[in-house]
Amino acid sequence: MNLVEAHNIWKSYGDTIVLEHVNFSMKDGEFCTLVGPSGCGKTTFLRMLLGIEVPSKGKLLFEGKDYPQEPSDERGIVFQRYSTLSHLNVIDNVIIGMEFEQSQLFGKLFGKAKKRVYEKAEEILCAVGLQDAKYQYPHELSGGMKQRLSIAQSLIKQPKLLLLDEPFGALDPGISIDMHELLLDIHAKLNFGVVMVTHDISEAFKLGTRVLVFDKVKTDKEYPNRFGSTIVNDIDSSKGRKNEK
Repeated sequence: MNLVEAHNIWKSYGDTIVLEHVNFSMKDGEFCTLVGPSGCGKTTFLRMLLGIEVPSKGKLLFEGKDYPQEPSDERGIVFQRYSTLSHLNVIDNVIIGMEFEQSQLFGKLFGKAKKRVYEKAEEILCAVGLQDAKYQYPHELSGGMKQRLSIAQSLIKQPKLLLLDEPFGALDPGISIDMHELLLDIHAKLNFGVVMVTHDISEAFKLGTRVLVFDKVKTDKEYPNRFGSTIVNDIDSSKGRKNEK
């Protein structure tokens, strides 16, 4: 069974067509990177996979069933901007989502329940290399460390699909390279599905097992919004990624 399927997806806002005839499927463990010119609908498609946008036409499926209409624990998201809470230290930033989920009344866990969540958070922090910074606060962290924390926040609930919206675009090149290695290492160990938007072609081929190119097949100079983008190329980059390792 496919993890995600998109059947003839269209997305429009009024008379503006953003996406048209998008067909796509991915299996568990695939790492798909989305590239294409600015404004071609990559992030719109990512938002559909998160569940905060719905197709105007077509069918979107998650594990063979109708796509959830809102974000869920099965799909994590990491944006370019950090999602950390300044008043919480690193480990409490990681567990906050679990606390709200398991204790909706108080938003806090106590006793054995809190101990179990902390133990799980310790494992995730170790995986992203933040075990020594677990009691620090976001303002004490570098940009790369904050993005590691954002990834840890998304992984704590063990999502089947991780969505990344240009997560390393604001980082210095050297830090980005370190984050690439971290993400590849975590993906190899946990084997979750990934869909990542990037403007960096080299990054797309380095990280992705598939590179999906979005662009318009047709254009109209007089009516630029008349046609939307679609997937014009689906490139198997898994061999290149293995060779690079």
